[in-house]
Amino acid sequence: MTNGGLPPYYFRVKDNGALVFRVDAENRQRRLELDQIATVNINNGQVKPQGDTLLTPDDEAAIAAWMEARTAELAARDVDDILRAVDHLNLTAHWAQSRATEDQLDMVTDRLLMAMHDLRTVLVKKRADKLLG
Repeated sequence: MTNGGLPPYYFRVKDNGALVFRVDAENRQRRLELDQIATVNINNGQVKPQGDTLLTPDDEAAIAAWMEARTAELAARDVDDILRAVDHLNLTAHWAQSRATEDQLDMVTDRLLMAMHDLRTVLVKKRADKLLG
């Protein structure tokens, strides 16, 4: 860390990546400045320097490290979301069995059955491909 304990880079996350800023707190005005140096697309791995900015090896290393960490973080979130969905399916089964009214069940049953059928089809195909492959 430089800049009086601040990190040297700040990554403003957006839908498919981030805007990358170099942090400068050691200027004459002693104000915190964020200078945009690049745009990162996490989906395709593309790094676009901002304007006429030439990325230093330190910049490139920090961006590569952030992209690797961000990809791992998003993958972990995906798994966590799925595990939460499993919990929610269990809660839904309990609700359907113990509290749902006939009208409520009529509103959701077809959509739930279609979604569960679709999911089951995908999971069975993936499992079969794994066992045969």
